[in-house]
Amino acid sequence: MTLSRRSFLAATSAAVAACALPGRAWATYDQSRFPGFKVGLQSYSLRGFDVDKAIQLAGDLGVAHLEFYSAHFPLNSTDEQIAAMKKKMSDQGMVILGHGVNSFSKDHAANEKIFKFAKAAGIKNISADPAPDSFDSLDKLVDKYDIRIAIHNHGPSHRYNTALDVLNAVKPHDPRIGACADLGHFIRSGEDPVEVIRLLKGRLYGIHLKDFAEQKERTEGVILGKGHLDTVGVFRALRQVEFPVDGCLSLEYEENPKDPVADIRECLEIASEACQTAAS
Repeated sequence: MTLSRRSFLAATSAAVAACALPGRAWATYDQSRFPGFKVGLQSYSLRGFDVDKAIQLAGDLGVAHLEFYSAHFPLNSTDEQIAAMKKKMSDQGMVILGHGVNSFSKDHAANEKIFKFAKAAGIKNISADPAPDSFDSLDKLVDKYDIRIAIHNHGPSHRYNTALDVLNAVKPHDPRIGACADLGHFIRSGEDPVEVIRLLKGRLYGIHLKDFAEQKERTEGVILGKGHLDTVGVFRALRQVEFPVDGCLSLEYEENPKDPVADIRECLEIASEACQTAAS
């Protein structure tokens, strides 16, 4: 990758931090890397590692938060396990802003268990694939717990394929029921991620930063900006729609699960460059 002057300076700063604190590429979350945003990581990106190693690697990468998936942070965790997880994250200078993708049905009691877990863990955003008959239950739960539901799109053939599919599903419901826009899957669906962000204004509570090589169902994930993702345009659009400060903005890199760290680091550098350009 050819580095601009800004990327070079950022990389140099990272090297200094790494020397000062062995094992940490970024000592703490550097807000100047992502002006106006808290950028985190979907822990599925580190699914090839156990949760302790995943947290340590995420800390080394200097992300602001983790959005956990269930294999790393099970929904049936005890109060003691939840407290231990929060401490592990705090020790790495991170918080837990999101969890998912979780399924919801018309079973209100089962749905509420997920909300109770999220409340205990301090999680504000649950990315979700809710069944159509779950929304009456979800309306009650988002009001009771003040936790957002963010519908996650999964690309072609999924019930929430396009941005309009998501928007039409949430419009009649509590405004805390909105979208977690997986930008890569919207690319697979032939949609423009920048326009998706604008369309979902006011209902956008999560982002999965992701890129794919082609706009079709079967394609390969790539480093951000190497496929169809306009990374600068994404951050400009997020500013325009006033993406919430406690929303869950996560890089999700699905390739090379056994050794993804170098690729994730490159994606973060590209996202940082794009965010700074969008802010200038």
